[in-house]
Order: sequence, then structure tokens, then C-alpha cells
Amino acid sequence: MKKVITLMLSLMMVFALAACGAAKTGGDTAAAGGGSGTDQGGKGKFVGIAMPTKSSERWVKDGDNMMKEFQKLGYKTDLQYAEDVVENQVSQIENMITKGVNVLVIASIDGESLTNVLDKAKKANIPVIAYDRLIKKTDNVSYYATFDNFKVGVLQGSYIEQKLGLKDGKGPFNIELFGGSPDDNNAYFFFDGAMSVLKPYIDSGKLVVRSGQTKMDQVATLRWDGATAQARMDNLLSAKYATDKVDAVLSPYDGISIGILSSLKGVGYGTKDKPLPVITGQDAELASVKSIIAGGQTQTVFKDTRELAKKAVEMADSILKGTEVKVNDTKTYNNGVKIVPSFLLQPVSVDVTNYEKALVETGYYSKDQLAK
Repeated sequence: MKKVITLMLSLMMVFALAACGAAKTGGDTAAAGGGSGTDQGGKGKFVGIAMPTKSSERWVKDGDNMMKEFQKLGYKTDLQYAEDVVENQVSQIENMITKGVNVLVIASIDGESLTNVLDKAKKANIPVIAYDRLIKKTDNVSYYATFDNFKVGVLQGSYIEQKLGLKDGKGPFNIELFGGSPDDNNAYFFFDGAMSVLKPYIDSGKLVVRSGQTKMDQVATLRWDGATAQARMDNLLSAKYATDKVDAVLSPYDGISIGILSSLKGVGYGTKDKPLPVITGQDAELASVKSIIAGGQTQTVFKDTRELAKKAVEMADSILKGTEVKVNDTKTYNNGVKIVPSFLLQPVSVDVTNYEKALVETGYYSKDQLAK
């Protein structure tokens, strides 16, 4: 009898330990599966991130920031740069679809070139988030994460207005206009925003465009290329400014601004007798911020891409969890097929007076980075 009781007690202990182990394993599995936005919320899910080029500092930061944010949530990522070659980007996206990504985040090179490859994404039930550049002429884009792009242009135009004293009736001043890449939908928002401020002064004669080039198709800069902008500025200076001086240049992007500055300095601007004109920009790239501090470029528009990356990750996370995707604009961005639900972040105008507050105090750059 004693042996039977001992055997029964031993069996009871074995079952108790087994039950305890099972309970512990179940608890760990639940924590790992999560779904609550914790570090492991995206475990087992795969995100494809297609960026346009590494030649622009901002896209490198965008890609890195998104990858880090996705990985914090437990997502596997595939980050690819196409170096501004459309065919490369299409091929990279096709490869991501083949690999079985669960969602695509795409900053397109050419907003109208992805229709066919996104048809393949739809057949594979892969949702698509357009990142900072609207993807056009397709129904297969779920959401758009960007900045208020019209406001970017307004900030640039308003800065020129303020620095030249146009509101106070000063003038006339000579200005030349540069636009972004014609295959990027944002370029038109930037230009239209700036012209909403500048055109009344051009019409009244307070601003004079000596080249006569005031339309987007005349001032566009393919692929946002600084060398292309520099060559155009060289031509404008030699043809129209042999005796007159340029007082302002509307530039939509820091890389273009650097090219414009090189052209101006090449013919003697930047001296006491021939000061540089007011030159705008965008993206707060390190070289341009240093230029602003040194008295070269005058202004840039800061778009905190850390926040944009977080927003795109939040959108993708919500899609994959089946929860509501937060947007704040359902009217502005018509891609030619549909209105794409969007979230617009706010840009900030930066010059020598506020760069420390906007860029250093927020941790975007360190003082050491700007001093080197």
C-alpha cells in the first residue's frame, strides 16, 4: 500500500511540473505574438522598403529611420535603393513581391512608372504605402505619408518676400525660379506653393524674372540634380545678368541650391561688392545647413524625416494588425485614379536665426556635426 501511495505522489508531481511548464510556454508565446505595438508586435511579418537614391542624404536617413522603427516592432525588413533608375526600382519591388513581403513602403523615382508592378502587388494581396512622393495612375496604393508640400513652397516664397521687404513695397528685384523634377508630383506642389506668394509681385513688377522663365515646364530640374541646376544657372547668368545682379533665387531643394551657389560664386558672387542673393532650399541637408551658418545658402525647409518614418511605420503596423489607419487629409492627393488617404506632417522654415532651435535642440544634428 505504501508503495502505491508513493507511486501516486510521484505521478502527481510529474503532472504538476508538466502543467507548470506548459503554462509558462504559453505565456511566453503570447508575449512574443503581442499585437500590442510592443517590441515584438511585428514578429513573422516582412516589410519591403523601396527608396529612390543614396545620392541624397535625406533618403539615406529616411531608409535607416524606417528600418530601425520597423525592427523595433519585430518586423523583418528589405531596404533597397534604386539610384534614381526607374527600371532598378521596378525590379527591386518585383523582387520584394517574390520574396513575400507583407507590405510595401515606396518612395518612387517616377510616380507614374509603377502601375504594372503594383498590379502584381495587388494580386499578391500586398498593401502599398506611398512615402513622401505620391504614386500616380494606379488604384493600388493604400495610403500616403508626406509633409504639407504646398506649405513647403509657401514657406520658401514667404521667406523671399520677407527678406526682400516686398510687403513693405520695396523693389524691383531680380529673381530666377527653379523647380524640382517633373516626374515627382511633389515638385508641382512646392512650385505652386511658392508661386502663390511670388506671382503677385512678378505680375506687379516688384519681382523681375529676366529670363522670362516662370512656368514649371521651363524651370524644372530633372531628378533634382544639382549639376543640372548649376548648368542652367550658368546659362542664365551669362545670357541675362552680364550687367544686372540676381537678388533672389527660388530653389526647391538643397541639392539644387548647392549647384546654384557654385554657379554664382563662379562669376564673383559672395564678395563684399557682390553679395550672394537670397537662396531658398529644402531638406536641411548637412552641407546646406553648414552653408547657411557660413553665410552661403540663406534658408532651407526642415522636414523631420524621423517623424515621417514613424508615421509610415505606424500606418504599416495598423494595416497589418487590421486596426484603423490614422490620416488627416482625404481631399488633396488625387493620383489620377483615386484620392489617396494621407497623413501630412508640418514643415519648418530654417535660417541662421533658428537653426539651433530647429535642428540641434531637437537632436537632428549635433553641434559637433555642424562645426566640422
